Amino acid sequence: MFKSIFSKLIAVFIAILVIGFSITGTMLYYFLGDFVSTEKVKLLERSGEEINSFLAEYIEDMDNPLVLSTFRYLLRSYRVSTNSLIWVVDKDGYIVVTEYANPELGIPQQVIKKLRDESGYLRLPDERQYRKVMLGTDPVVERGYFYGLFEGTRVPWLTIQKPFRYKGKVEAAVYLHTPIPEMQRARASVFRLFMASVAVSILISIVLGYVFSLRISRPLKQINNAARVIAGGEFGKRLSINSNDEIGELAKSFNQMVTALENLEDMRRGFIANVSHELRTPMTTIRGFIEGILDGTIPPEKQNYYLGIVKDETNRLNRLVNDLLDLAKMEAGEITLKPRSFDINELIRICIIKFENLIVSKNIQVEANFEEEEMFVNADSDAIERVMYNLLHNAIKFTSENGRIIVTVHGQKDRVLVSVEDNGIGIGKDEIDLIWERFYKSDKSRSKDKTGTGLGLAIVKNIINEHKQEIWVESEPGKGTKFTFTLSKGNGSK
Repeated sequence: MFKSIFSKLIAVFIAILVIGFSITGTMLYYFLGDFVSTEKVKLLERSGEEINSFLAEYIEDMDNPLVLSTFRYLLRSYRVSTNSLIWVVDKDGYIVVTEYANPELGIPQQVIKKLRDESGYLRLPDERQYRKVMLGTDPVVERGYFYGLFEGTRVPWLTIQKPFRYKGKVEAAVYLHTPIPEMQRARASVFRLFMASVAVSILISIVLGYVFSLRISRPLKQINNAARVIAGGEFGKRLSINSNDEIGELAKSFNQMVTALENLEDMRRGFIANVSHELRTPMTTIRGFIEGILDGTIPPEKQNYYLGIVKDETNRLNRLVNDLLDLAKMEAGEITLKPRSFDINELIRICIIKFENLIVSKNIQVEANFEEEEMFVNADSDAIERVMYNLLHNAIKFTSENGRIIVTVHGQKDRVLVSVEDNGIGIGKDEIDLIWERFYKSDKSRSKDKTGTGLGLAIVKNIINEHKQEIWVESEPGKGTKFTFTLSKGNGSK
């Protein structure tokens, strides 16, 4: 039932509303009860105080029928305004004045039976019902059945007893009785209005929650469907969700992820094709020459020559496999650099010496421009030696005979810039950004090279990136190429 996000959101939304309104309703219910009760007590006490003040004015002429009638009229008006029974009780518990000439009028019959004494007068039957108020000056508040007086009515009552003082003594008390259910009607009326408003609020909230949940669940369904399509290998699927919220951000990230996956898939396919091509060519050569030797096609006097070619192709395969393994380790972060301070100038001299035979054979002029005799950098010396080896090897390989190579080292604030420049064939502007890819060769002259693996610059780029440094290339076809990379200065550099 609650398997989808939409149903869960609706269920949670409704649960929050119900819990919130239930807590609010409970608190409101008890608050209203206390509030209504407190306000009713205040109203009755105030009415009792006012009745006492009128009684004080009329007490001297209470035998006058007109005065008594006026006082009873006042009691009747207070009874209506407070919805209560009002009695004046003397200190012996007798009900001496009510709003009616006949004191039994307006009093429930169940109560009359308990009030009538043996002589036929109305008197409070239990001394506890009047003794306390006759002894003090403060009003007495009683809730319940008033010591059994109102048990026959089957509803609890609120009774306010206000003492009346005449000539300094408590001679009587004004009693105001009101049924507690009457008090609760106000609370019930307010609570009914509250519950009606709650029902309307929940209905509106459910509708709004439904619309809001759809706005969340519908894009998620689109993302889910698109993910299934992409999982099947179709990377052309894109989302068109333009909301300016987290869902919109998720859709943008999803589209970026799909683009990255598409590029990665294209790269993977290209990589497999390149590896297959690079492996197939030497293996075909090796197989052809070996088969020629075995079946006698190649005469014995030429076998050593062709075995030498087989050996070169085997070495090339070995270099290719090693470079692939090294590149994979670099990209996986499995190679840990061991930076130390060393003289980059000395490392460059050693690399140039290693290529002495190639340089001499092509009569290439090598010029080293060192800003200082010693320039210390902080890096992994073995990794940087590999960078220099690859850059120098490329420069020598693609520089014509009688060409020139310039190696420059100079400081720049807290960095050292190293550049390798040749006057060889150069690289086109549209290919500058592609030379860092595996197996990429920028022109036919380079593709004819059989000694390289096509991974040198990719390895160089990864090494420099691992050092958190930069490398860039400047080139113009027919005029040469210049590679420049940066390193952090080491101890000993000025």
